[in-house]
Amino acid sequence: MIRSALFAAALALAACTPAQEAKEEAAPVANNSVPAPTPNDVAVRITQEQNGQTVNVGVNQRFAIELVGVPTAGYVWAPATVPAFITRAGEASGNTTQAQSQPGFTGGNHWEVTIFTATAAGTGEIVMEQRRPWETNEPANQTFRITIHAQ
Repeated sequence: MIRSALFAAALALAACTPAQEAKEEAAPVANNSVPAPTPNDVAVRITQEQNGQTVNVGVNQRFAIELVGVPTAGYVWAPATVPAFITRAGEASGNTTQAQSQPGFTGGNHWEVTIFTATAAGTGEIVMEQRRPWETNEPANQTFRITIHAQ
């Protein structure tokens, strides 16, 4: 029985390829954090630190607003105000830490990425609100504002 267990363990170790080992060593950055799952074709990434600022984008250029939310508690980010020259072009979400990928992990913050495209030149403000969608009479839990200048 012990020999069988040792043999199985040896097989499992032998099954590790150099590519798998390199992948494990290249794990995401400090504090077990995971970057926002923004698609590669997004030209401009807007983060929480840019709240209240103006960001320049090109016409027909995809840009994303990357915010951390608590969708497991019902609080999600959604656009409350979007200028007419901007259209919504998708969304992505994902873990903010490696620990959230572990079996049995529940709750926690998650990335909420909203993708937009500027369809014409213009300047206007996007207002994102974090709220529980079913609590229609409650004020937003948080608000994020960004002025977009498309040229």
